[in-house]
Amino acid sequence: MLIIDNLSKTFGKGTINENLAIDNLSLFLEEGEFVTIIGGNGAGKSTLLNCISGVYEVDKGRIMLDDIDVTFKPEYKRSKFIGRVFQDPLRGTAHDMTIEENLSIAYDKGKPKGLKPGIGKKYHKLFRERLSLLELGLEDRMKQKVGLLSGGQRQALTLLMSTIVKPKVLLLDEHTAALDPSIAKKVLELTNEIVKEYNLCTIMITHNMKAALEHGTRTIMMLDGRIVLDLKGKERKDMTVERLVEQFGNKNGLYNDRMILG
Repeated sequence: MLIIDNLSKTFGKGTINENLAIDNLSLFLEEGEFVTIIGGNGAGKSTLLNCISGVYEVDKGRIMLDDIDVTFKPEYKRSKFIGRVFQDPLRGTAHDMTIEENLSIAYDKGKPKGLKPGIGKKYHKLFRERLSLLELGLEDRMKQKVGLLSGGQRQALTLLMSTIVKPKVLLLDEHTAALDPSIAKKVLELTNEIVKEYNLCTIMITHNMKAALEHGTRTIMMLDGRIVLDLKGKERKDMTVERLVEQFGNKNGLYNDRMILG
């Protein structure tokens, strides 16, 4: 479903601030594969997601989504195939529009535009059904502006918006980091349910090593723009946070309270 082949990205090329953020990185994901990414600050995690989504143009390499070469497609064209949730709950929604208006924009993404009612009865019923799955009572507040919701409610809504039309790839950039622990746990549970329901190819960046090993089907560690560890199957199942820190903590910049304790 996703092929990243020998990808490289350098910022400030030819200047004293030149920084090789992604270094000949290759990654191959099947449909339904859920990869969690860990690594210290500056490892290249968010840069990788920005290259996949088209925010940054790559210097070298190839990106394929379900046999579609998107390497040099602009971000707005890739958005038809990619769902993304950011760390900041404010980034994924339009605060001055209602819940159902936000959902309508997400549902119509990539569809032909024309003159028609903005939100018909069919849409209203669908949105209500999907919102009820969040178990946050938002299905009874569809006419309310999103700016009145809490951070956790907005992040849950953003997750729903990014998957209401099944994407080929779902990108989660520390999407629970700004939430309090109880809400973060709820959003992670919703993430697992949605990924499983749609069999989504998913990449989730997290600074919580415990969460990285508990969620998804595969865990990779990045350092200096490269993948230095790829855990799956029994090896991943038997891995613990303590062993991860002991074997890879110091050299990979993992040894800090936020990553160990979440």
